[in-house]
Amino acid sequence: MKFESMAQRHAYILERLQAEGNVRVADLFEALDVSAVTIRKDLKMLEDKKLLFRTHGNISSANPYTKDRNVNEKENILADQKTRIGKRAAEMIEPDDAIIIASGTTVLQVAKAIPEDLRVTVLTSAMNISMALLDKPNIEIVQLGGIVRKTSTSVTGTYAEGILDHFTCSKLFLGVDGIDMEQGCTTSNMMEALLNKAMIRTAQKTIIVTDSSKFGKRGFGKICPLGDIDQIITDEGISPAMMRDLENMGVEVIIV
Repeated sequence: MKFESMAQRHAYILERLQAEGNVRVADLFEALDVSAVTIRKDLKMLEDKKLLFRTHGNISSANPYTKDRNVNEKENILADQKTRIGKRAAEMIEPDDAIIIASGTTVLQVAKAIPEDLRVTVLTSAMNISMALLDKPNIEIVQLGGIVRKTSTSVTGTYAEGILDHFTCSKLFLGVDGIDMEQGCTTSNMMEALLNKAMIRTAQKTIIVTDSSKFGKRGFGKICPLGDIDQIITDEGISPAMMRDLENMGVEVIIV
């Protein structure tokens, strides 16, 4: 398709972004039939006007970079979706499992949904998750120690990472701040990312539990590439394109 004016090109780019959320720059070259120099100039102008955000090879309608927020603030975002995700994840826990539950508002819902009569051992870095499990008599809790992150009520640091070397667990339920096809799974805190890496090494299976708002986002700390993930449990807000790309990489996506 050929547009005669810059205004027409800009309108087309913004319409695609509104419809798709994320667009590959290479697709714009082909669709608009213009040079790479022209496209880059167009995108820079639109970015300067705060109409889009550019990352390597892609543009998005929303800022892809996340910031660290207090757990109390995050808990109220997409709360219904997080509850459904947590219940579905808890159904995967089997009697006598030894599992890891990391930190975050969605994995907290996993802990709350574990049946009281289910005998299971839970390793966790998050104090609020331990508190949610205290009244469940058949659950043995292993609380990791370390430096307390007050924004997430969880611990990080080499001490927590070292403790994990003494265990082997069947499943890890991991929350993230961002899932990006290029950067993989990320979180807003560097120390949290390092602890999450150690958790992945300790677990036989890694299950990401996240609401759909995290797709296309990037945090400061890189946890792992998507190839290290076995399953993702999320809500129906995930785009068909993102779901298709994940499944093509061998990641099972479960929608609740």
